[in-house]
Amino acid sequence: MEDEKRISLRLPTELHARLVEEARTDRRSLNSEIIHLLEVALDPMGGDDQSP
Repeated sequence: MEDEKRISLRLPTELHARLVEEARTDRRSLNSEIIHLLEVALDPMGGDDQSP
């Protein structure tokens, strides 16, 4: 198993709803969707649209 860190994160209700909908559309869990979006945002090459 990979090393993982847990964090507690507070999100505005509207942002949470947007993330939940995006995760549903992409057929990912909310956690996986947030990880995917962070990886794409932080990738210096701009990332891709593939699931992590």
